[in-house]
Amino acid sequence: MFVISNFLSALATLVDFVLGAYMWVIVGRAIISWVNPDPHNPIVRFLHEVTDPLLFKIRRFIPFSSAGGIDFSPMILIMAILFLRGFLVPTLHSLASSLG
Repeated sequence: MFVISNFLSALATLVDFVLGAYMWVIVGRAIISWVNPDPHNPIVRFLHEVTDPLLFKIRRFIPFSSAGGIDFSPMILIMAILFLRGFLVPTLHSLASSLG
């Protein structure tokens, strides 16, 4: 059972890291949207390619995510990531500790 416990603990740590990194990518995307970035810049293209799929889904399902010229979809996505980091990661850690 300790193998499953260690696996779940490592998975929780990895999920926490990936969610945290993705949150900072979203913050970077929001910051570059305040200026007029070069769309051919590789960093700008990367940020758009990584964040657009989820942001478009939020914009499609939540009609008020863009109100008055302000796009709230990054904030909604960051809140969802914070929820997952606060719920999923501790749940996986607790499950791992109860198995070990």
